[in-house]
Amino acid sequence: MTISKPMAAPLSAPADNSTFSAADGREAGAPPAVPCGPDEAIARVTAVDRDQYLIRVGAGEIPARLTGRAAYSSASAVDLPCVGDWLRVRMHDGGAHASILAVLPRRSFLRRKRPGSAVEFQMIAANIDLAFIVQSCHFDFNVRRLERYLVLTCEGQIEPVVVLTKTDLIAAAELEQLVAQIRQAGIVARIVALSNVSGEGIAAIRELIQPGQTCCLLGSSGVGKTTLVNHLLGDEGLATGAVSQSGEGRHTTTRRQLIPLPGGACLIDMPGMRELGMLYVSEGIADSFADIRALAGDCRFADCSHEREPGCAIQRAIAEGEVDAEHFRNYQKLLRESAFHEMSLHEKRDKDRAFGKLVRAAGKARGRRHEER
Repeated sequence: MTISKPMAAPLSAPADNSTFSAADGREAGAPPAVPCGPDEAIARVTAVDRDQYLIRVGAGEIPARLTGRAAYSSASAVDLPCVGDWLRVRMHDGGAHASILAVLPRRSFLRRKRPGSAVEFQMIAANIDLAFIVQSCHFDFNVRRLERYLVLTCEGQIEPVVVLTKTDLIAAAELEQLVAQIRQAGIVARIVALSNVSGEGIAAIRELIQPGQTCCLLGSSGVGKTTLVNHLLGDEGLATGAVSQSGEGRHTTTRRQLIPLPGGACLIDMPGMRELGMLYVSEGIADSFADIRALAGDCRFADCSHEREPGCAIQRAIAEGEVDAEHFRNYQKLLRESAFHEMSLHEKRDKDRAFGKLVRAAGKARGRRHEER
């Protein structure tokens, strides 16, 4: 998997009766051409707090609220604005606040199954070019969780970069072993080793972030994401927690927020996510487990279950040490998990449709009774 560097839209917006278009000389990642009426503008969501939004228009941030029409036209919560979304807004009181009229089409997204028993999507962020998946070498390293992050980013058309932090707490040989584990799992994404103490790796991160791009930081709490943001900002603008004796940091980020970086890029910082549920991620699984998919094509039988069939290329590769058995088991686990949640979602939608038909039928019957009277 190679790293591409598409250009994202800059944090600027016309406030006149104009059309925002990439053809105007802006970067290629600008929002699609959208007609703007009087007192309308193109803005970007920088933070969300329930039904309250903070948006960036031009060089400043103002509060915004969703109009009733925009809210009712949303088919589900996934269609509501999230951090990173581009919006068409109407300005009020001389630009002091705004109403959100529409969410513009997303060119990439980060979403997961909503935590808990509910079988539905939760939108995390949108319009991201590069995702830095951060794991600590000291206490947080987990290849199976890394694979989950990779599935989510690949499904959302986001380029992943693996960042291994706190390298100052382990020996060089241990770091090599961790990198080897990642490669043995078939992960070919770029890896950056980082020490927030010595600053090693910071320059490599900066080189990856191009002007106009939008990046995000993913990972558990306490792995050094906020400290990395402060390095990229060049100051101590965000609060960080003290490190425990075990080397584990303490959670400090409390909400997702889009932060402008020096040089014209943007970065979305977000709290650690404990649950990374799979839902409709077949494309992401196919991309993240490309090695498994390629081997499956060499099996003797087209319907091979990759368990005990003769001529199974995957089982042969595992036996010969070419494929990590845990890597293959996680592939099967993610497929089953996604399929189970998809089935549950279809059943829920069928029940909702059946209930809707029942309500409409009851309404018609009630109307007929009134007419008979």
